[in-house]
Parts: sequence; structure tokens; C-alpha cells
Amino acid sequence: MTRRSAIAGLAGLACSCAGGGRKQFAVAFSQANNAEPYRAAQNALMQKLWGERADVRLAISDAQQDNSRQVAQVETFIRQRPDLLIVAPNERAALTAVMGQAMEAKIPVICLERDILQPSYTSYVHSDNVAIGRKAGQFIVDHLTKKYGAPKGNVVAMRGLLGVEGEINRDNGAKEVFGRHPNIRIVADPVADWIQAKAKDRMTEVLRSQPKIDVVYGHNDPMAVGAYLAAKELGREGEMIFVGVDGLAGEAGGIKKVMDGVLAATFVYPLCVDKAVEVGDRILREPGFRPEKEYVIESTMVTAENAASLLG
Repeated sequence: MTRRSAIAGLAGLACSCAGGGRKQFAVAFSQANNAEPYRAAQNALMQKLWGERADVRLAISDAQQDNSRQVAQVETFIRQRPDLLIVAPNERAALTAVMGQAMEAKIPVICLERDILQPSYTSYVHSDNVAIGRKAGQFIVDHLTKKYGAPKGNVVAMRGLLGVEGEINRDNGAKEVFGRHPNIRIVADPVADWIQAKAKDRMTEVLRSQPKIDVVYGHNDPMAVGAYLAAKELGREGEMIFVGVDGLAGEAGGIKKVMDGVLAATFVYPLCVDKAVEVGDRILREPGFRPEKEYVIESTMVTAENAASLLG
């Protein structure tokens, strides 16, 4: 089977047959932004798992963090009528209506890892970002308590793309914990849109205005690493710790950054692809299958103590 990443790869496929008259299934995946390492890892796993099924053909579109582009790409997929549509929304509000249109067209829809404003999907596979934010917040509280003998200190929250569920809830979860400790202050909360280079620029600005920083909490690992690189350029990386979210494997991933001492901790944000493919495959093959409306995948905290075993 040849996998296609272009939308055109689905055209006419839904009615095509493999040798011997066997039906081939068309699966369309609308990705928010291939340029983010987390999303590149999602794509790679999506291609691997669907590629193990000889009767499935996968097409992936890249919205490039552009709502209008993603809406147009999903509209194109709807016209091509795949057997299954998987969407990782760029922003929750912008994708709500078009995913509803896919449902109205009787196309099964899996919402992957980011939510939308209405439950316009067959199933939603994700992790709990509020819980991740709480875990990150508690790690930071414990670190500051150990450092000062009491929960106090200055935190920079490096925020992702505003309006996205992950950004909102990773922020809210941590603030819920910080709110119990009035001497922990968020001294800056710049927005870097999940991008390492933007985080480096924003952190450089923060460092010039904030003489005392104890912790940088990046809402994903690339932003935490970008903040670290900015601090290192100014010779201040030793004054603070850097905490991220994603916990990808591989040499450039967050787990290795913990092992290297760049990050004090990260929190695995599961790719959720395994469950999405499992559920999607049953939708394709089992006419009577009714998936759960929501599947929640657990996160794991990564520190120096367990990073090597998790990477292995």
C-alpha cells in the first residue's frame, strides 16, 4: 500500500477495491500544524499504525496553524467522503462548524487531542490537560518549598496558542495549585504559540525586565527549551528551573532534555494516536460498534529519576 500525504490521495478511493474485490478504506487526517515536534510525532505514528493495515489508505493535510486553511481542507475531505475523518483542531471555535458538517454527511469523526465548542464528533480521544497542569503546578510548588523552605517564588508561564484547550487547561490547572500559595507569583506570561523560536524571543524580553525568576513553566517542551536557550545566552540559566509538557521520546524530545539537565521535569502528553487508530479501525470494520464519546489517556511525570527508563 502506498500512503499519500496529499488531500488528492483520497479522491475516488472510498469506492475502490483492492485485488480480489476487497474494499479499501479511506482515512483522512487533518493536522493542525506539522511543524510542531509533537504533531510531527503524531503524523509519524499515524502513518505507521495505519500503514500496518493493507486495506487502509491514509491522507494527511497540514493546516500550518491556520484556521481558514484547516477548515478548507476539512471541507475538501468531506466532499471526498472518506470512511473515517480524524481531526486535530488548530483552534476549538474555528473547527466546530465544519466538523459538524462532516457528521451531518454521515462521516465518522474522531476529534484528536484538542476539543471543539460542541461535541460534533463520533469520539474524542485526549489526555486531561487540567490534570497535567495540576501536576506541573505541584512539582513547581514542591521545588520552591525545597528551595526556600516555604512555597514562594517567581514563575514565568510561557503560554501556547491562546484559545486552544491545551493551553487554557494547562494554564488553569497550574494556577489552581499556585492559588493555594499566595507567595508564589506569576511575574510574566508571554505567548509563544507553542514555537521554540518565539519562546526564546519572548523569554529574552522577560529576562531583561525581571531580575528574579525561579521557574519557567512552558506549556510545551519546545517553549520551555526556547526559554532555557534565552536564559543561557544571558548567563542566567542556573538561576531557575525549566518545566515543560509533551515528554516526547527521541534525541530532541522532552525526555532526553530532562536527562540532559535542560528541563527539570516534563509531563508526557500522550500522542493519543494509538487509541484513535484502535477506535477508528473498529469503526471501519465493525458495523455494530459504538465507540465511547470520550477516551482519556493518562499522563506520566518525567524527572531525572525516571527519564532514562522512560526513554528506553
